[in-house]
Amino acid sequence: MKPQEIETLSFKIIDNEAQGHGFGPAEWPVVRRLIHTSADFDYLNTIRFHKDAIAAGITAIRSGKPIITDTEMARSGIRKTALVPFGNRVICRISDSDVADAARKNGTTRALEAVNRSVPEMEGGIYVVGNAPTALLRLIELIQAQKAFPALILGFPVGFVNAAESKALLLEHDIPYITNTGRKGGSNIAAAALNALIILSMDKQL
Repeated sequence: MKPQEIETLSFKIIDNEAQGHGFGPAEWPVVRRLIHTSADFDYLNTIRFHKDAIAAGITAIRSGKPIITDTEMARSGIRKTALVPFGNRVICRISDSDVADAARKNGTTRALEAVNRSVPEMEGGIYVVGNAPTALLRLIELIQAQKAFPALILGFPVGFVNAAESKALLLEHDIPYITNTGRKGGSNIAAAALNALIILSMDKQL
């Protein structure tokens, strides 16, 4: 089978097994792609959408705003060729030398310092967190302080230390987000959510 045929068949299987899911026509493509990426139907129960999330994501993509990721893995998983018509840059600062220097100097994580470094670029854009809870916590802190203004947060940090807690904190704020509850997540999940938004942005009926 060709790759596209495999994907199409996979989506049909997911649609069949998730009948009666209750998601809207704009939300379901995001949830379905997360399930497709992970083979994990738990996302049916754990994913959370801010009421403005889909619209904010589509607007940011169509406006050519930057997309910033917390890991190179998330950056690599984004379909950058599909973004060419929109002109979005996909940025990851985690490996920048000044980020590493700041992390050593301040005794913090590179993920946190990468958020600090990305503040001028994230206005009106999308911040994609697929690994580090420290990145999501710092991002929320900067937004609360009115120092950072992303249009949308894709918050899918993974792990046993502060992953669930950072996502729970995100849910308490009126910031456009797509996230999930619990410890699961990952760079591949975050990239999948962004890719679903790219596909939605290409739909002229939305």
